[in-house]
Amino acid sequence: MTKLSVNINKIATVRNARGGNIPSVVEAAINCQNFGADGITIHPRPDERHITSKDVYDIKPIITTEYNIEGYPCPDFIKMVIAVKPDQVTLVPDGPDVITSNAGWDTIKFQDYLKEIISVFKESGIRASIFVDPKLEMVVGAKLCGADRIELYTEDYAKGFLTNKEKAITPYILAANKASELGLEINAGHDLNLENLQFFAKEIPSLAEVSIGHALISDALYLGLENAIQMYKRIL
Repeated sequence: MTKLSVNINKIATVRNARGGNIPSVVEAAINCQNFGADGITIHPRPDERHITSKDVYDIKPIITTEYNIEGYPCPDFIKMVIAVKPDQVTLVPDGPDVITSNAGWDTIKFQDYLKEIISVFKESGIRASIFVDPKLEMVVGAKLCGADRIELYTEDYAKGFLTNKEKAITPYILAANKASELGLEINAGHDLNLENLQFFAKEIPSLAEVSIGHALISDALYLGLENAIQMYKRIL
């Protein structure tokens, strides 16, 4: 079964709007796991507009499933990930001024750069995933960088699903098949939700993990966190 990793950035966004520690991201991580999540994902950014560096360290001791830290591999990020030693690090090409992830890596252009960084993480026993668009050459590039997994950037799928889901899923199927052929495991994330997730997971049976935050936390406002997590789990 495809694993569900819950991104709790939005919990931190709400907390930061007022200051203090309500809602607690640590308590949220504990509850997400108790409610059935297979992992916890966070994406700390340099301006700490949601997840802070303190959160990164505070969450680690309560993880009973898997801990996935996403981010742009600047020196501070690399140092923090090595110190915390999550189960997985997901490298995204976002600069500090980006609101949310909006593209995958060019794994050809930045191959040497990514290869060096990934080798550092793998020396520490951390599984490395690269955020990529569903393009065959980028999947091949990820393999050459030494990644263990790719994370398929699914915004285009989510948009296309509304008009022609078969057309929207096609490049993702091709990319996933290429990844499997190369021995790469497959994650996916961005704009996956209760409407489009089932079709995506059905068409890509090799899917190891999805990381979902914005949609799931938004659903939880209406449905409750436990119920929302269980609904996503049933889809998978």
